[in-house]
Amino acid sequence: MKPQLHGWLILDKPRGLGSTQAVGAVKRIMRQAGYPKTKVGHGGTLDPLAEGVLPIALGEATKLAGRMLDASKIYEFTVQFGEQTDTLDTEGEVIERSDRRPPMAAIPAILDHFTGEIEQAPPSYSAIKIDGRRAYDRARAGEEVEMKLRAVTVHSLDLAGERSDAPIRSVFATSAGRPDPYDPAAPLELADAVTLVAHVSKGTYIRSLARDIARALGTVGHVTYLRRVKAGPFAEEQAISLDSFEESSKGAPLQDLLLPLEAGLDDIPALKLDPDSAQAVRQGRVLSDLPAIPGGWPDGLHLARLDDVPVALMEITGGTARVVRGFNLPDVAE
Repeated sequence: MKPQLHGWLILDKPRGLGSTQAVGAVKRIMRQAGYPKTKVGHGGTLDPLAEGVLPIALGEATKLAGRMLDASKIYEFTVQFGEQTDTLDTEGEVIERSDRRPPMAAIPAILDHFTGEIEQAPPSYSAIKIDGRRAYDRARAGEEVEMKLRAVTVHSLDLAGERSDAPIRSVFATSAGRPDPYDPAAPLELADAVTLVAHVSKGTYIRSLARDIARALGTVGHVTYLRRVKAGPFAEEQAISLDSFEESSKGAPLQDLLLPLEAGLDDIPALKLDPDSAQAVRQGRVLSDLPAIPGGWPDGLHLARLDDVPVALMEITGGTARVVRGFNLPDVAE
């Protein structure tokens, strides 16, 4: 009998596949490989037209999928200038055109206006509910959809391949990042498109960000390419394709392809338990006699472990630990 699987599969989701479809594909591959029925979920939806990092939670790791929804994400995306679509991506119909193209040197300067805490209106074609119905259902029915502004945080926004403090690679760049206004011979480079990298908080819509950047540059635009390169602690270097996962399922144990449950908790300090306290935690009891450490236990979330096995997420307040989420994992690694 093959073991029950617990942990994270970091999938490199291809364009054209929905997140729910990706979960279904993982379930099918596991079933065909002879693994027992396992709870499977994902840690943050990626639109079918987007590609990249999609954390897939297996078994007890599904209890942490909600934390992934709150995690920040990093996206690489291309804005095509000159046309805006109703969906703000390549799937929709063109609703506005402009012959204007922004100067290349103007783009880095405008990005500063879209970093930090900003407000944005989500796309009309989004899953946000308005009076109990999804916005995209209302938009597809021809209704006028008014999206309320929401506060989000853009931690960084840069040209792809460049740091925010890197010089502009342009034949006419100056230290101010713009053409020399006193040089009439300076060529004016215009951009048909630009590829950017954004590190954003939960709830940020890249399509809306692209729309607003284009507007600020005096034109219109939409997203033609969108790739998530990081989700919380999980990066694209850790991701594998569905084809690779399926091929591996025919030979190597699938657990060799998984990251452990605690990989989704890389910023959570550990609380070591002995067998007696681990048993108490599994019964949901409060721990008030924590082992002494220099300076005392800091308040906040901790990952309680028995040796190398996660037992529970616990909240420590004033030296007392209470169970937030328990894990049902074997004491001995399978």
